[in-house]
Amino acid sequence: MSQKPKAALGFIFITLVIDVIGFGIIIPVVPDLIMELIDGEVSDASVYGGFLTFSYAIMQFICSPILGGLSDRYGRRPVLLISLFGFAIDYLLVAWAPTIAWLFLARIISGISGASMTTASAYIADISKPEKRAQNFGLIGAAFGIGFIIGPVIGGFLGEYGTRVPFLAAAGLTLLNCIYGYFILPESLDAEHRRPFSWKRANPLGSLFQLKKYPIIIGLIGALFFVHFAAHSTQSIWTFYTKLKFAWDPKMIGLSLGFVGLMVGLVQGVLIRRIIPIIGEQKGIYYGLSLYLIGFILFAFATDSWMMFVFSIPYAFSGLSGPSMQSIMTKQVSPNAQGELQGAITSVISLTAAIAPPVMTGLFYQFTQENAQVFFPGAPFLLGALLSVVSISLAHRSLTRHHF
Repeated sequence: MSQKPKAALGFIFITLVIDVIGFGIIIPVVPDLIMELIDGEVSDASVYGGFLTFSYAIMQFICSPILGGLSDRYGRRPVLLISLFGFAIDYLLVAWAPTIAWLFLARIISGISGASMTTASAYIADISKPEKRAQNFGLIGAAFGIGFIIGPVIGGFLGEYGTRVPFLAAAGLTLLNCIYGYFILPESLDAEHRRPFSWKRANPLGSLFQLKKYPIIIGLIGALFFVHFAAHSTQSIWTFYTKLKFAWDPKMIGLSLGFVGLMVGLVQGVLIRRIIPIIGEQKGIYYGLSLYLIGFILFAFATDSWMMFVFSIPYAFSGLSGPSMQSIMTKQVSPNAQGELQGAITSVISLTAAIAPPVMTGLFYQFTQENAQVFFPGAPFLLGALLSVVSISLAHRSLTRHHF
């Protein structure tokens, strides 16, 4: 690539890292904040946590195609900056929330504007050569990894000073990121590659309908749906699971997420750029999805704190699948439809984030409540393993049927 795309890739990477740090700062204190507002126990808080995620995700499901279409029309830069500003407002509302209802309002606002990953993915597709897209999409995972090394660790320590302090820190960091992007981030979509905005295409069903002419994309989006649904067995209950089973405090939760972030950053920021050119994108999908399956089973039956750290290592290598699938899909569409594609992908992922957290936290509640017939906090992980098998089957069927 030329120097200009390399510089732009660096800008978007730094923007995403700062964004994820802001998100990661709040994670260790979320269970304690919910328990404080509802005056309940961990099992009760997990149910509220699931519905808070649902409120964010359902708004993102509805709005991501709209923002993806707007980025195809007006460029990636303004949409990304608006998204960052929306996250800052979300954090401030949570920091000052007097009741649980305020948390739901904040989640709705952040869901409406939460298209930073959609626009960042389209941005990367804009500036990447086709043969480099899988490696460059890995930078999104690397940004998550680095952000989760720093964010949760800081959040765990800030949580010692109060459950609201991490949210104020996240708001400040996100506003700084917005200012940074305003002055530094260049536009990636040239005027000749833009397309008119269409409400018909700017909705979740409309954006998916436009992609039905690409059979490989539809099949892989199905695989993405089930594996992201499965991943919420980790994302939605990690803090509740470790707090209940291992009595972890916010500091320990932050350190554990920092370690997970380190492994994810290593895999997607470094190793994926070496592994994918050797094994190819198709095997990257199969290996990654299989490691999801293995990781979920290991987490479900962990009996000591150290196991959660060790089992995070094979789980992190599941990150081979996402960038490989995205790379294959972006090669099927034209440059002026990359925003639409990423909006459709984000909508599908958001749909899983709307449905899966209540399912996973509800399952966690059923197996951990006081009157549970069987006490088994790892039940959501086993559901995640089952859904991983479905994802592998769909990906294999799509790639082999269409002779990719």
